[in-house]
Amino acid sequence: MKKAVFAMVFIIAALPVFAQAPLPGGARIYTVGVLPFEVLGNGVSEGDAAEATRLVIAELSPSRTLTILPGDQAKNGEYLVHGKISRQNNQIVITANTQQASSGRITNTSKEQGASLGAISMFSFCAQLTDFIPYPNYLLGKWRSTIDMIDGPVTCILEFRADRTVMVEQYETWEHNGTDSLKYQAIGTGTYTFAGYHLRRSVTAAGQRVLSDAALSIHLNLEDALPKYTKTSASGLMVAFNESRNGFDLVNGGMPCGDNYTGPSVYPSANVSYTRFSKTE
Repeated sequence: MKKAVFAMVFIIAALPVFAQAPLPGGARIYTVGVLPFEVLGNGVSEGDAAEATRLVIAELSPSRTLTILPGDQAKNGEYLVHGKISRQNNQIVITANTQQASSGRITNTSKEQGASLGAISMFSFCAQLTDFIPYPNYLLGKWRSTIDMIDGPVTCILEFRADRTVMVEQYETWEHNGTDSLKYQAIGTGTYTFAGYHLRRSVTAAGQRVLSDAALSIHLNLEDALPKYTKTSASGLMVAFNESRNGFDLVNGGMPCGDNYTGPSVYPSANVSYTRFSKTE
């Protein structure tokens, strides 16, 4: 009996330190091993290959949706990056592919070149390498957005499901014209697409550069909404999650829900959209 207990303790202790627990909704974060770059031909050195490896690891390591395994651990990754460096026509060329370790399948390839390693866009190079590694869908679950108006708040409650459908528990639409205001509380269903980025992308919104984690498009069919909102769609919305993944902003637009015909005394803009969401469950 004691031997069996000892064996179990040994097995548990031998598990890789980089193993990831499943995230809510079945999502998970995958491990990526960056293997040492190989030298191809003349004009580049082992030092250049080591520097290329270092730069790729440095670019990928801040990712919030991948675990990067460097050095001796790299070979244990669920996805493996195999890179090569060469010199062609007085240009440094780096190429790499990403391989799914379990199947041997190549999921991504990437190639960049420049006058030196420092002149190469490592962001572009690494973004291509990770494009098809599964991204955890942090959007799954129920989310609420509330906008405070002069005549009371309007609220949206959406549930994003794993089958890419949306259940609309509440979607208030609003209109203000002179001294009159209307507010309808809609329900409905819809669909969405969600494309996450392993490397956060910088976009311009309201004249400022902000970081985005994913792109979202959503299409809703609403009942009991103001007539112009019975079919509501928004495409190419850039999603920025907070550090805890329990809130996100739509940084370059929003889900339209209202019209202000009265002016800034009622609301700063003529159009109203849901842009900031908090997770409720």
